[in-house]
Amino acid sequence: MTSYDYLILGGGQVSDDASRAIRELDADGTIGILSTDVDGPYTRPALSKKLWTDPSFDEDQVPLGTAEDTGADLRLETRVERIDRDAHEVVLADGSRVGYGKLLLATGSEPQGIPGSEDDSVIVFRDFADYRRLRELAGKGSCAVVLGGGYIGSELAAALVQNGVDTTLVFPQEILGGGLFPRRLAERHQQLFEEAGVHLVPGRRATAARRRDDGTLEVSLEDGSTLETDTVVVGLGATPRVDLAAAAGLEVTEGVVVDARLRTDDPAIWAAGDIVEYPDAILGRTRVEHVDHARESGRAAGLSMAGDDAPYDHTPYFYSQLFDLHWEAIGRLDGGLRTRQVDLGEDRVVVYYLDEQKRPVGVLLWNVDGARDSARQVLADAPTDPDQLDERIR
Repeated sequence: MTSYDYLILGGGQVSDDASRAIRELDADGTIGILSTDVDGPYTRPALSKKLWTDPSFDEDQVPLGTAEDTGADLRLETRVERIDRDAHEVVLADGSRVGYGKLLLATGSEPQGIPGSEDDSVIVFRDFADYRRLRELAGKGSCAVVLGGGYIGSELAAALVQNGVDTTLVFPQEILGGGLFPRRLAERHQQLFEEAGVHLVPGRRATAARRRDDGTLEVSLEDGSTLETDTVVVGLGATPRVDLAAAAGLEVTEGVVVDARLRTDDPAIWAAGDIVEYPDAILGRTRVEHVDHARESGRAAGLSMAGDDAPYDHTPYFYSQLFDLHWEAIGRLDGGLRTRQVDLGEDRVVVYYLDEQKRPVGVLLWNVDGARDSARQVLADAPTDPDQLDERIR
């Protein structure tokens, strides 16, 4: 049986940063990475952003080179069925076992599909292989229906229309972005898609995709209408993969519960990335799904596993790039919260999301660069004086 000093379950961004961090403190310890993916660790945000919009960025720049740079033993298309905590082993789908001294859970999230997702032209978008398949299908002059108005759905609709694809976006909100942004900014956000030529279908959800007898692919909507298309792209969000942790008896609530050093209630097991519920230094106990958190929590977990006693004290940000709009945010974005907006001119806006006590719990930076640290400090200080808020980020 193979055994590793450090074993990582999951082959995403976390595994890369954790492996590199381990190597900073331990040059010789063996590292194993078990991944269900067909590709080694890669930069996931590029799949819905730069690969579509930056001609100087190509597929060769997507892999992170984790195994080559760290010496980790990377095993792809490998599924772990359960964790045997007493034996310090994991059991694979083929019944074999892999041992560990210290274990990192970095299993990420599972994308939500729809009935009919098994069709080759229906892509539940998540990984590098999905990007390659969509590229193959989405030639100029083709048409695509994108399902979901969140980060992935919006970014892919923008990417496709900018690459000559006749694109329709189906989303449940009244206004695209209405769940995140105040109404005025949500309307501006939606206008960008309309001006680019995306066909918007608001206030509706897809129920299924299917092939008709004549071979046409169609999407059925909840109101009984249908949309004909060449390709369906599903971007309906994802749920954290916490089943392994729960079955192993680790504490799981909204995510795998960890302490400030990202250790679970088993002293030999850590967790990082999408799946963790951790004590954020500013936001309190929370769970975050974005790449900045994956990078920073992966690095923190790797250092902790290798003996560093420092806590994970980074409050992550998230972001999106759509046409000529770039926005970043920290904390809670909820279009239903009371907000205070500061217009900085030239389509630059700062939005503070306020709780019932009028304390800021989230900050949106709309086309505002270089202000993430200031936004974090606002959330840490939590001023309730609106005049003070207006002056904090300029």
